[in-house]
Amino acid sequence: MKDALPDQKKDKDSIKAISFDTYSTMKYSAMQNALLYQNVNSKENSLVVGEERAHSIDSLFTATERYLGQMRELDRRCLSQTVYAESIYNELASVNDSMLESCARFEKEVNDKFIIKRAQADFRERTNPLLSKSYCINRCRTWPQGHQGDYQTLEIAYRNSPMSRGIGYYLDKYFLSSSLTVAVRQRIERLRDMLREELMSRHKPKVLDIACGSCREIYELAPEIKTSGARFTCTDSDADALKFAHNRLSYTGLSPDRIEFIKYNALRMFDFDTARAEFGKQDIIYSVGFFDYLPDDFLEKLLNTLYQLLNPGGKLILAFKDSNHYRPQEFQWLVEWDGFFQRIHSDFDRLLQGAEIPRSALSQTRNETEAIIFYTATKQAS
Repeated sequence: MKDALPDQKKDKDSIKAISFDTYSTMKYSAMQNALLYQNVNSKENSLVVGEERAHSIDSLFTATERYLGQMRELDRRCLSQTVYAESIYNELASVNDSMLESCARFEKEVNDKFIIKRAQADFRERTNPLLSKSYCINRCRTWPQGHQGDYQTLEIAYRNSPMSRGIGYYLDKYFLSSSLTVAVRQRIERLRDMLREELMSRHKPKVLDIACGSCREIYELAPEIKTSGARFTCTDSDADALKFAHNRLSYTGLSPDRIEFIKYNALRMFDFDTARAEFGKQDIIYSVGFFDYLPDDFLEKLLNTLYQLLNPGGKLILAFKDSNHYRPQEFQWLVEWDGFFQRIHSDFDRLLQGAEIPRSALSQTRNETEAIIFYTATKQAS
């Protein structure tokens, strides 16, 4: 890397000399000026909307400064702690809850996706020196595997064990206790139970697991797979996930012909002829979390293909996140896990109708938190 030019070096030295709070204020002012009149057409409207946005941005900035002060104090107290203190966790949870309520209020007042995105990015940058002490939060901000929702992150959620020290420990615990993280743990357990019921009622079923990840549910179903004679095809575009799953399942005693791993981009399955040629007809098709990341028009086409791919009596098991039953701010402000769509019950009904899956073929259930809704589509005879 070339050395900085004299003027550039001087500018950098000047910035370093500015205190963190002053620098944050300068950045806030720049953000405020950039956002106030975004997407406002008339001059008259710009004044009204600008004033309203200025107030909302001011309120968010004040809340964030208060939050940073409280978190620094908690961080200082954690340095002198040698054992877990429930009182510190309760205080940290209260501080985080209050901050996320401010974020939710800001979103409602501003109601502009561009401004909200900018504010979220600014919040994560300003809080990073503290919140990055949490292994969980830092991982869900940086995504070292290169994509959101990777198998290692989900395994951390499944294990539900903080991995950091000091304030990071309490932040890990807070994140792992969030409504949606709890729902994700319940999701894999409910899926496992649904699959167990299907396996035990079938003889040598063919099962297709799309975007399989770590295959935790398959590992826990090894006895039922042996008894039923099931054959699983597990696909994922992440070679590391497939390697991890293959190694995990090698300890189950399942013969290699029972589980096939294929590195495959599931987006190719939207075309029925392609999917049928590459995988053939199936008795059970399912995926954990993958469908939440797909836009409506593509998802409708994919679900239609997967339903067609079933043998008569076969079942397509779908799991969706219902944003009416969790707090999105935990995943869009504290971390940058915003790749999945915020959908609600009526959206799922519309998508399944668009996928031309008969209503009479569908059944549904929810997990305990109600944040995850499962649909089962049973293929009817032609």
